[in-house]
Amino acid sequence: METIIIDGVTLFLSRPDDLPLDWVGQPDLIDQVLAAWLVVEEKDLPLHPRLIGKPGVGKTTLAYAAARRLGRNVYFYQATMDTRPEDLIVTPVIAEQGKIHYMASSLVTAMIRGGVLILDEGNRMSEKSWASLAPLLDNRRYVESVVAGIKIPAHPDFRFCATMNDDASTFELPEYIHSRLQPQIFIDFPEPEEEHLILKRNLPFAPEDILHYVVHFLQRAHQAQERYTVRDGINIARYALKLLEGQKVLIDSSSEERKRRVLRLSVEMILGEKALTYWPR
Repeated sequence: METIIIDGVTLFLSRPDDLPLDWVGQPDLIDQVLAAWLVVEEKDLPLHPRLIGKPGVGKTTLAYAAARRLGRNVYFYQATMDTRPEDLIVTPVIAEQGKIHYMASSLVTAMIRGGVLILDEGNRMSEKSWASLAPLLDNRRYVESVVAGIKIPAHPDFRFCATMNDDASTFELPEYIHSRLQPQIFIDFPEPEEEHLILKRNLPFAPEDILHYVVHFLQRAHQAQERYTVRDGINIARYALKLLEGQKVLIDSSSEERKRRVLRLSVEMILGEKALTYWPR
């Protein structure tokens, strides 16, 4: 495991995340994230964009794709209502022979290595935890570890992004954090062509007619302002394909009516009976 020494304290660093995520939505959204991270001259500082949208619309994928466009290592931190300040920065663990090892979080590792940190579902985190990041998100660009007794500066290439679901948050963001997480970039439901492309990219083995049915269902739900997303659509199509595969021995798999019945069953089992309101008749 890689280490670094800061003010006499050895920190054990985290590994970057390498995930099979590919953004196939609106390209201008990536441009907006990259613009926020741009530094236009020596005294300028990057902004810390906040990606907002309903669960499953691709906020995390968008942030990851933008970070990869920069050619930087990417680190994720999943925020929860139980996240503590020390979780975000440095955590002590007992190693061999009772020695204490100081483990740098993914955020601190990104700061040190000049990577990109994606804080996922930031509106699940308490004000106390956000307060520990306040100096990082303004022109000071550092965090302090009370546990290790050190101050950790951010590399000039370090970039930060937070994703937040557009729903009832566990905690409200304090105003001083609102002003530090700018700009706000909103990700809406995709258009039919984009939705089809996303489904196809995630399920390249799925027949076109199944993808068509799922896109039709999702678009009807979007028009009614339901919270069903393309992630739900992927799960519906994937489960339907498994049901069809399992029934091949018993029933002719080419039956169009059977596909519709199986897809309808998949919608009900993935999202519940209420979702059948939007299933094409």
